[in-house]
Amino acid sequence: MAALAAFQRRLFRPAPEQQLPIVLGQRRIFILPTRAGVVFAVVLLVMLIGAINYNLGLGHALIFLLAGLGIVAMVHTFNNLFALRLTPGRAPAVFAGDLARFPMQLENSRRQSRRALEFSFAEQAAARIDLPAEGSATVAIAYATQRRGRLDPGRITLASRYPLGLFRAWSYLYPRWSCVVYPKPLWTPLPAASAAVHADHVQGDNGQEDFAGLRPRQNSDPIRHIAWKAVARRPDDQAHLVKQFAGGAAEELWLDWSLTPTGRSAEERLSILAGWVLSADEQQARYGLKLPGRELAPGHGETHRGRCLEILALHGENPESKAPGDRQAR
Repeated sequence: MAALAAFQRRLFRPAPEQQLPIVLGQRRIFILPTRAGVVFAVVLLVMLIGAINYNLGLGHALIFLLAGLGIVAMVHTFNNLFALRLTPGRAPAVFAGDLARFPMQLENSRRQSRRALEFSFAEQAAARIDLPAEGSATVAIAYATQRRGRLDPGRITLASRYPLGLFRAWSYLYPRWSCVVYPKPLWTPLPAASAAVHADHVQGDNGQEDFAGLRPRQNSDPIRHIAWKAVARRPDDQAHLVKQFAGGAAEELWLDWSLTPTGRSAEERLSILAGWVLSADEQQARYGLKLPGRELAPGHGETHRGRCLEILALHGENPESKAPGDRQAR
């Protein structure tokens, strides 16, 4: 099997695509009979021998009819891929253990529809799609992730057995794809927060130091701010009340590598930090990230969460590349 795989790599010479969109021409499409096609050919051969032996004119006619049907099926299988235009999209980041989905935009300029197109990575489940005539569609090709980092899924196989399954036409695609795989989060309690003064609170934003009253809860309010005693006194009121604070001090979290258990492996410590990032983001807290030789200033929001998780995903892989807003720790 290893020798066969090495022979296939040498024969088909997979290399990243240099030009987009990818257009499938004659030299990029391969076609061979399937097992059903081989059985079909053997049956026709046996029927031909019998027709010749018994001099059956109708037998010859049937055999030639079926042989012509097989040839037409071969042409249709090849044309099902020919002149297809493909444009790879951007794969969203995922956590280790989840399925990464790589989008591919398909364009069909012909008046005939494309049926039963199959996209798959090596040893991965295939994604199937039908493409309408003179239309376009997008297919998401799944890849099972196992570890954090920047994932290069490798070569894609586009195949089709349409219409009769007697032949299999396929083409190899190698887009310049990559996907950031975050560490799988481990859920542990957050480290203690420290109080820090921010200029935005001086300008009138609500802080978390002095109690200033109650107000109806909004979807963006953290659960820990709900005034449960006030809710218990008003059980019929559907709108929960939250505590409102005012002042110049706000809680600030530092998610520090040194605060993770030293007895754990490096991957487990990164997973703990990933769990802290998600927990801090859920509580809408301001948090920063500290790794050996790396530091990201405190912030909040979806963009900040993505920066933190990407730094954790790529930790140790590209020391010279930094996400915007982080700096070398001293």
